[in-house]
Amino acid sequence: MSKKQNIRTLFNNIANRYDFLNHLLSLNIDKLWRKKAISFIKPNNKEYVLDAASGTGDFAFMEYKYGVKKVLGIDISENMLDIARQKAEKNNIPKECVDFVVGDSENLAFENNTFTAATVAFGVRNFENLKQGLKEIYRVLNENGQVIILEFSQPDKFPVKQLYGFYFKYILPNIGGLISGNKPAYKYLHDSVFAFPQSHDFLNIMNEAGFKNTWQKRVSFGIATIYVGEK
Repeated sequence: MSKKQNIRTLFNNIANRYDFLNHLLSLNIDKLWRKKAISFIKPNNKEYVLDAASGTGDFAFMEYKYGVKKVLGIDISENMLDIARQKAEKNNIPKECVDFVVGDSENLAFENNTFTAATVAFGVRNFENLKQGLKEIYRVLNENGQVIILEFSQPDKFPVKQLYGFYFKYILPNIGGLISGNKPAYKYLHDSVFAFPQSHDFLNIMNEAGFKNTWQKRVSFGIATIYVGEK
């Protein structure tokens, strides 16, 4: 199977345990990272936001909570989006404010200049063709629209680098595999993070996709990084 097909199957299989494990294994720090990332969306770009690789919708819901008028979440995993829709219904979030559709971030089914901003949380490393996905996001943004990308990264300072490497390689796959029943999914998390272009390498790819004024903000000693760019 292609990487895209593998990713769809992987996340369909772990959807029911994804939220529990995500917050457990990150000690809920991921919520602080998302809030920080949302703070970089300019007020005039909060009209209509595309949340690509939306998964179970945590980023989309938080964007709505912090002032985005309308969010559309897309993902290739139907099961993850089913969880997102259940959460929206449980919390009485209007569909006209936050909605979810199955979609491919590398082949977006939207006209040019549709969205005022786009976000991706822990999803770009799953793109089969990273530059193509970024180009598609660029295409559907309005002039002066923003992209905000939150992604795992690799700390480079002792002792965080060593502790993080040990946790990601040994502890996370074992706990994640035990609870989800799918150890390969959490081994993939480790492998994908360490294979992903870091820091200025990723900013260069954003620039090649067309974005300007790109910059990054490393959080929690470099465990994650927020990347920002403009059209």
